[in-house]
Amino acid sequence: MPISVKCFASLRERLNVDKMSVPYESEMTVQDVWQQMTNQSPPDNLLCARNHEYVNFAETVRDGDEIAFFPPVTGG
Repeated sequence: MPISVKCFASLRERLNVDKMSVPYESEMTVQDVWQQMTNQSPPDNLLCARNHEYVNFAETVRDGDEIAFFPPVTGG
């Protein structure tokens, strides 16, 4: 089962992607998902979540997980 990936806010606009699927591979991390999508290392300030919970980029993903990427949120 593939990994479901969502991108939000300015990141969605910059990558021109709001959602996509990435093939699952064993021992895959959130960073691996990002690199499969973009062929780049993730920016330092990028936030990510796995199944609606914040995680770091070293977190392992499981078959069928949902990964979300979004820029830092600011406001007042």
